[in-house]
Amino acid sequence: MVPTSGVHTGDLTPLLAQQGTTKLLLVVLDGLGGLPLAPDGQTELEAATTPNLDRLAREGVTGLHHPIEIGMTPGSGAAHLELFGYDSVEYGIERGVLSAIGLGIELNENDLAVRLNFCTLAADGTVTDRRAGRIPTDLNRDLTSELQGIDAPVDSMTFATDRDHRAVLVLRGDGLDSRIRDTDPYQTGVPPAAPEALHPDAFHTSEVLTIIAEQVHERIGHKHPANSVLMRGYGHPRQLPSMESKFKLRSSCLAVFPMYTGVSRAAGMTVIPTLGPLNEQLTALEQAWNDFDFFFVHIKDPDTYGEDGDFDGKVRAIESVDQLLPRALALNPDVLVVTGDHSTPSTLKSHSWHPVPVLLWGQHTRRDTTTSFGETACGGGSLGYFPARRILTLMLAHGCRLAKYGA
Repeated sequence: MVPTSGVHTGDLTPLLAQQGTTKLLLVVLDGLGGLPLAPDGQTELEAATTPNLDRLAREGVTGLHHPIEIGMTPGSGAAHLELFGYDSVEYGIERGVLSAIGLGIELNENDLAVRLNFCTLAADGTVTDRRAGRIPTDLNRDLTSELQGIDAPVDSMTFATDRDHRAVLVLRGDGLDSRIRDTDPYQTGVPPAAPEALHPDAFHTSEVLTIIAEQVHERIGHKHPANSVLMRGYGHPRQLPSMESKFKLRSSCLAVFPMYTGVSRAAGMTVIPTLGPLNEQLTALEQAWNDFDFFFVHIKDPDTYGEDGDFDGKVRAIESVDQLLPRALALNPDVLVVTGDHSTPSTLKSHSWHPVPVLLWGQHTRRDTTTSFGETACGGGSLGYFPARRILTLMLAHGCRLAKYGA
């Protein structure tokens, strides 16, 4: 029992967390939430054939979570921090830093990391594809190799390949500031924005990034489909309390993309190497099952199809997860949560503010009346609408890992 003397205005979860032997499994289908193609239609999740997820929904409890706050569209890094129980405002880390950490790049506290998208520009300088057709990773490596050695007034500069069209730029030097406007316009048919300073202290950084953008154009501007880069997610590294110190969990990550291994490493998780596809992630999960308390499995495909506007592709991606779910259930997790980090409706081709379906299943779960796993059904679940940060609290509670509070 935890005493109630004194005043406590923060999160009680770390105060009550205790060690245990139960196994907690968090499966995140990136961009899971969606919208119907017609007002009276089904979302991608509702249109998918998901007998295993539907059974878990019947046997467990469901609801909808708000990734950040009501009406706010989250980035992936912030959304995952919330799923891991962290306040993304207090502990926010920008996308460039997370990708760099995920790639194993050692960052000094004053280094500036930038997320890059290779993109396609038309002859008139407007963006025709923000992701350059999702170029293969091998082509990405060739392009980043051509960009090494760009000359700008910094101590050092590194371009690194992430996956597909994604890359990272790490700058080292004095006076680098992250308060810079994204050059990604987040739409096509318009030119990239300039990396303008959003604060007087960022003028030098703005000049550096402008020089880099000009030299990128000189080096790869003649190529196709990737002939430029869009910059966003500028940030400096930050130190987070680990999930072990904060929640008493020996935690692990099974993810393929560096951004998600990066946010997991930032939270102190052990990253278990896996190249994907999902069946290989499950093999790695099975091999690591005895070594950890908390397992985070990240599945990217639903988000990718959502961003591409491919409704049917997203449906198939969800169905493929459902088909492999029995392998995870065979490990007998004490608590299983299946959800998404945010919604990515294929009708919008982007992240959105819509609440995300969540199901919680375990030995100590009190069932509700939900009979299937989908947005409409989960909207009537007993968990109701709640902040994503409380998912970990619920997992700890159902895993008997929270002490009693008060007398």
